[in-house]
Amino acid sequence: MIHKNRRAKLLSRLNAGGLVIIATNPEQIRSGDVHYPFRPHSDFWYLTGFTEPDAVAIFSSKSYHIFLRDKDPVRDIWDGKHLGVEAAPKALKADFSYPITQLKTRLPKLITNTSVLYYDFKPGALDDEIITLLADFEYQSLTPYVHEMRLFKDAEEIKLMQQASDISVAAHKLAMQKTQAGLFEFEITSVLDSHFRKNNAEHAYPPIVAGGENACILHYNDNNQRLKDGDLLLIDAGCEVSGYAADITRTFPINGKFSDAQRQIYQIVLDAQSSAIKSIRPGVAINRPHQIASDIIRQGLIKLDILPHDGNLSQFYMHNTGHWLGLDVHDTPEYKGTTQYHEFIAGMVITVEPGIYIHKDDKIDPIYWGIGIRIEDDVLVTQTSHKVLSAALVKNIDEIEDLVKNEHTTSD
Repeated sequence: MIHKNRRAKLLSRLNAGGLVIIATNPEQIRSGDVHYPFRPHSDFWYLTGFTEPDAVAIFSSKSYHIFLRDKDPVRDIWDGKHLGVEAAPKALKADFSYPITQLKTRLPKLITNTSVLYYDFKPGALDDEIITLLADFEYQSLTPYVHEMRLFKDAEEIKLMQQASDISVAAHKLAMQKTQAGLFEFEITSVLDSHFRKNNAEHAYPPIVAGGENACILHYNDNNQRLKDGDLLLIDAGCEVSGYAADITRTFPINGKFSDAQRQIYQIVLDAQSSAIKSIRPGVAINRPHQIASDIIRQGLIKLDILPHDGNLSQFYMHNTGHWLGLDVHDTPEYKGTTQYHEFIAGMVITVEPGIYIHKDDKIDPIYWGIGIRIEDDVLVTQTSHKVLSAALVKNIDEIEDLVKNEHTTSD
């Protein structure tokens, strides 16, 4: 029923007589006859609840049609059972269902007398013949309307995101406890893998497990270097539960003890993140957390003589302080939708992830070289304030050192 209500809400925002056409992702070949694990297109999933490939939904205020793979007893033996055309109307609350092979022949009739079509297709979702057919009709992009809806999470979505956050928090704790000098980054990655799978969850994105100066590479994911005593380890990882993502980052000392230089930089990032999170509440400008974090980082680096007073902060902090989170880890990229939101509104979920990344530079004291630190949490905007979904994961210096050192002491 939730997906039926979403479709109705979407249609209420479109032109009267409009028709929505939305396709899921196609399966992708990894190599040979081996496919990548399939994941449905997020917008399609949001509106239909259907998670199989080779499907197209077409709906208006009058009717809902779903095209999907028909039952195939032989394919069921190899790939498992699929929903099939006969069971689709009841399972998906559709008025009509057809084999996906009939899309070309049935589509011309479905779009007759339509005032405007709403659709967006990624390469491979529909073939060129269908795209050509649709080109003769007035068209509007569907994405802004759907993303505007996805920006605001309902109670069920928040529940799933909290679950994803809880699993991710526990995985981070285990990884922090298992980290020791001499291990490889991939060994710590395996801790995350194991905990996610034990909880029937998947990675929401390729994890970043970056020791030492590897942490200065923002999207580092080789995860194959040996961890060194005295270095920091940055872990950026989150799982996905029923499509909804968590996105959490912690940075901590591999040997359980921050050096003085590491402690100084870490505290600047922590202060920036804490102040940015505190600013989040309904009515606050959505760019305010970034402004706050940037100001604190700038002043902190100036105080340490790392950044000149007139220096360019992007040398050390070159990304935004956060992004929307939901069915995609970088959710609803066209978040402005049909209305340009300048302020936080209840139901939004955003990450807060300031960082400092210091490469080797003769102008900077060498004690800071190779330090890369990022701290990231997932924050829900509530009716009056905010809630940190990942608050259970330690991030204060003393708490981190206690967690890492205690495990090392126990295992020695």
